[in-house]
Amino acid sequence: MDEPWRFRTVESGVRSGGLGVYDLRGRVAVVVGGSSGIGAATSRRLASAGARVVVGYRTGAERARDIVGCLDGNGHVATQIDATDAASLSRLAEMVSAGYGRVDVLVNSAGTTRRVAHGDLDALSDEDFDAIMVANVRAPFATIRALRPLLESSGDAVVVNVSSIAGFTGSGSSVAYCASKSALDSITRSLGRALGPKMRFVSVAPAAVDTDFVPGRSREAIQAQASSTPLKVLADPDDIALSILGAVTHLRLSTGAVIVTDGGKFLV
Repeated sequence: MDEPWRFRTVESGVRSGGLGVYDLRGRVAVVVGGSSGIGAATSRRLASAGARVVVGYRTGAERARDIVGCLDGNGHVATQIDATDAASLSRLAEMVSAGYGRVDVLVNSAGTTRRVAHGDLDALSDEDFDAIMVANVRAPFATIRALRPLLESSGDAVVVNVSSIAGFTGSGSSVAYCASKSALDSITRSLGRALGPKMRFVSVAPAAVDTDFVPGRSREAIQAQASSTPLKVLADPDDIALSILGAVTHLRLSTGAVIVTDGGKFLV
């Protein structure tokens, strides 16, 4: 195996202290849930930084192909990934191994929820609870497990799990969703400890983002939540994508960490 790679710097970047703008040229990124929302914005940012991006989708094939067609650079591909299905993840690993031979960045951005009042315990069925936990907890873990050999081939890989402040505030679309994000953050911590130094693990935890992720949640509701935060900023998917890119390229000593990107929502 080659020596562990390090992010190169662009010579035209910041000069002071010998620092530069980090880039991802020659690196391979897999974005699960890359056809919409935060995943799509992340795919664009990673490609702009020079990475070849595997845009994973579950049902949004046309969206994913459109995104790939608009990405900077070349070597990108759209592929169906059902992270809840072991056979689908095996096919993903085989495809990436044959086409790229490594994974330097993995972003677990897929997930699900259902809006259920926390006090209405009867409205949150066992089936809904299990579906949320499988999609938001087991699936990211299974994806990491399936791609582990390719991540280890990088020598300095980064796994970013898209979480939520619901994981530590207990306030979100449902009790099950809050529990799932808390569990996902625990996976980030556990694997950060267990799989270093060849891999780093980071959770990025936004509050409400201007997407249609939560069924039944209006844009007005998202704006109202943003206006209640100290920064009073309506979070766009690209805001979160920039945080993910920063975690990959600049937070070189961070692993097992939860990076809060919520405009200060957790403070109120």
